Amino acid sequence: MSPIRQRPDPRKLSDEEIELFNAFYVMRRGFDRTLDAQLQRDHGISISELEVLMALVRAPGRRLRVRELVDVTGWEKSRVSHQVTRMAARGFVERQECAEDRRASYIHLTGDGRRVLVRALPEHTATIRRVLFDVLSDDQQAEFLEIAKNMIAANEAETAVCEREDAAEAEPADERVRSDVTS
Repeated sequence: MSPIRQRPDPRKLSDEEIELFNAFYVMRRGFDRTLDAQLQRDHGISISELEVLMALVRAPGRRLRVRELVDVTGWEKSRVSHQVTRMAARGFVERQECAEDRRASYIHLTGDGRRVLVRALPEHTATIRRVLFDVLSDDQQAEFLEIAKNMIAANEAETAVCEREDAAEAEPADERVRSDVTS
């Protein structure tokens, strides 16, 4: 008779899991810091500025509404607003009125913003290559891609659960009762 294997407590991590989590955390944070430091050193821009510039250069007309920029970056609206304000002061972006919705505005990539992006991308890409691709074999890259896709899917599932729970908490109590009665 084989021994019954108990499932680990999901609220605790084993020593091996702690080691893996810490290595992943240090790797992820170090990668972000390395990319940011290279951009700051070589071009005087942050990784956050690059992210906004990349979103705008890919957008039709090189402009996005603030809420679209929130969706593309995954940032909070206040963070996008503060980032755009700083970038507008540097001349990288400008706010434009939105004729379709007076409450909204477009964030438009300026010529200066496009120029700094074009100058920054070659060295940025080279840094990514040195720190990510050059240290992994082809097989490791394929495996890492699969791991990343699995983690993205798990993150999206977890976010969906949180959003459903937040929506349920925000729903007025009488609406919940009514929906329970009609179900």
